[in-house]
Amino acid sequence: MTQAPPAPTAPPQPRPDRATPDDTTRYDVAVVGGGIIGLATALALVQRFSGIAVVVLEKESDVGQHQTGHNSGVIHSGLYYRPGSAKARLAVRGAEQMLEFCQEHDIAHERCGKVVVATRESQLDRLANLAERGAANGVPDIRELGPDELHELEPAAAGLRALHVPSTGIADYPAVTQTYRALVEAAGGVVRTGVEVTGLGSTAGGIQITTSAGPVRAGRLVNCGGLMADRVARLAGFKPSLRIVPFRGEYYALRPQAAGLVRNLIYPVPDPDFPFLGVHFTRRVDGQVEAGPNAVLALRREGYRWRDVSARDLWDSLSFSGFQRLALRYWRTGAGEIYRSASRGAFTKALQELVPEVRSQDLVRAGAGVRAQALDADGSLVDDFRLIAEEGMIHVLNAPSPGATASLGIGQEIASMAGDWFSAGQFQRPAPPQSAPPQTAPQT
Repeated sequence: MTQAPPAPTAPPQPRPDRATPDDTTRYDVAVVGGGIIGLATALALVQRFSGIAVVVLEKESDVGQHQTGHNSGVIHSGLYYRPGSAKARLAVRGAEQMLEFCQEHDIAHERCGKVVVATRESQLDRLANLAERGAANGVPDIRELGPDELHELEPAAAGLRALHVPSTGIADYPAVTQTYRALVEAAGGVVRTGVEVTGLGSTAGGIQITTSAGPVRAGRLVNCGGLMADRVARLAGFKPSLRIVPFRGEYYALRPQAAGLVRNLIYPVPDPDFPFLGVHFTRRVDGQVEAGPNAVLALRREGYRWRDVSARDLWDSLSFSGFQRLALRYWRTGAGEIYRSASRGAFTKALQELVPEVRSQDLVRAGAGVRAQALDADGSLVDDFRLIAEEGMIHVLNAPSPGATASLGIGQEIASMAGDWFSAGQFQRPAPPQSAPPQTAPQT
């Protein structure tokens, strides 16, 4: 779950755009979605395949405006994820890749470490299991702490036992995303903003893409649509069993006089049956300390406030059998999250489990983020990255946290999958489109 970032560190400047492509322009690959994963994918493609023609299509006026641009900035270590999963593999490697990338491109970052704190006896076994999972995933230098050692690292934190995870870091992800864009454009790729994909259709030589700015033609397509990824897949005629259900996470920030209560990152022991980590404290690269988030159903896929409502998006969530099963299973948890959203006192009480000195008056509202959580029809939360190849397309259907941490690795994995499309560096340009009409988006 993510939250609005500080002003990003200025990245290297991209070269000026070439002339706006007209409707005769054809590309080898179109990437739908200009978030951190879409741009990392485009970067991996132009780096792997010399001479490839890549276009990124982003519906907003700039890149990284949703999950990427509402990111808390944590470089995750790989501690939480199931051993052997793509999340575990790509997060551990991705943490090092991200730190190296930030260092190379002079982007604000820090390997600051974090503590995961057990505040109750019932959490001690889960804490030990978490240490075992981290070790199995190859997370380096995990150390178990007693109360005195915890106090040395985080003097205001309270707990029975804790884990210190020194490989966790923080970074300016909006600046990372802008740097990906600059590198893609410097390598000859095209990034088009303000271009919404509304239809996809097959042609003799590839894919005809209907957009708000006119047609685009490509030989292949990678769907990195984030909160809209399942809808983009359906435009292509692919019918995934899962559905994206948006969960909003709301944050507070500690006022400057209270920010000294938190040195780095303080997390609770997570519920193993739920994908959200619980309210926690995060120091950002600008020094601000965030507190949160909760996790409530967003009433609009790109809705960051309670008053942001879309009838279509809400119906998509409530009518989906997977969400109905999830809601029945976790209704008590959901009710508690809504209560914390409405009550500053309840939010403060949850934070005091970790840092007892925090007071309600120390908190100020600090925005929200929306997580694109994929649910299967049986009500289970899709807990791993899900990349699906389908007839000249690759669909990224689940890539929430640690997606930003792992973005370089995810992009490289997609580029590897795309290797089957190309032979010896030769790219077959798509032929002019035939008469097959694109499938168009239903009206909202």
